Amino acid sequence: MPDAIVAEGLVKHYGRRVRALDGLDLTVPEGTVTALLGPNGAGKTTTVRVLTTLLVPDAGRATVAGIDVLARPRALRSRIGASGQYAAVDEYLTGFENLEMVGRLYHMGTRRSKERARELLERFRLSDAADRPVRGYSGGMRRRLDLAGALVANPPVLFLDEPTTGLDPRARLDLWDVIEELVAGGTTLLLTTQYMEEADRLADAIAVIDRGQVIARGTADELKSMVGGDRIELTVDHTDNLAVAQRALAPLADGEIHVEPGLRRLVVPVSDGSQALVAAIGKLSDEGVRIQDVGLRRPSLDDVFLTLTGHEAEETADDAGEYGQGGKAGGGGRPGAVPEADRPEESDPAREVEAIEAMEGRSR
Repeated sequence: MPDAIVAEGLVKHYGRRVRALDGLDLTVPEGTVTALLGPNGAGKTTTVRVLTTLLVPDAGRATVAGIDVLARPRALRSRIGASGQYAAVDEYLTGFENLEMVGRLYHMGTRRSKERARELLERFRLSDAADRPVRGYSGGMRRRLDLAGALVANPPVLFLDEPTTGLDPRARLDLWDVIEELVAGGTTLLLTTQYMEEADRLADAIAVIDRGQVIARGTADELKSMVGGDRIELTVDHTDNLAVAQRALAPLADGEIHVEPGLRRLVVPVSDGSQALVAAIGKLSDEGVRIQDVGLRRPSLDDVFLTLTGHEAEETADDAGEYGQGGKAGGGGRPGAVPEADRPEESDPAREVEAIEAMEGRSR
């Protein structure tokens, strides 16, 4: 199976001190879903922005759909779709008008733009709200409309940057269903997320990113196996009992015990699951520590990340900008890497309107 996305040695700095990408290598086979897993600041958004031609890296190379990202960015843009962390829709236009506008910007012509808008509104269950201004849409509806906009040109490769962040559980499940339908149709998808559950359900493979590098890759089960074992998670009655509980449970722990004082909670990594849980309850009873809540669970995203990296998440400039925000996206690139005319530019609404009007004139 050929690779739809290939990145080799990508490096990107923000200023002199922040190294958002530090020699990142990544491959995504055609027709599969790969999730980039990591906390804010790990380099996920910067990776997506480089691969979608919105940023020029300081070093490295990348191809998407067989097209060199640096040498032929204009050719690539017609072959990809992208949806950022926040819905990039015009709230003063209707849902239909938003999608029709995207079609015209892709030079699809008036008739085909309208047809495609109606098709996508039906596919994303937005037909009933098609003629309503987007400012009245719920968060889930806006996200579905944004994703529909990324699919107007039928791209074979799709980039979704934390598509369900901020959505309620129902809206998140609805969007997962839509994404699964796209993948079933053969779309290649690179997905960034902070949710292990999301990656577990949607991804064929998961790449864990830390400080601008891919530090682990595999399926969700493979990553959990790398972390190992289960977790006893318990809440004690008083904060003063945390230290007592930690000492009592230390002989059972298969690693460092994580203590959360504000929640009066301990997370204890263990290798023998249910037996360790029974032993833990007994030890705490012997010490006179009352338990308010206790359970046994598989490793979570936090467990995987903390075990693989050994540190908490750090925020960097990776979180500072979004698609089309934060000034000129192509600044800071390697001199001569991409012709100036092909470099990403600031959005100019007036020029976009002129372009649409010109296309309308050619379509009449």
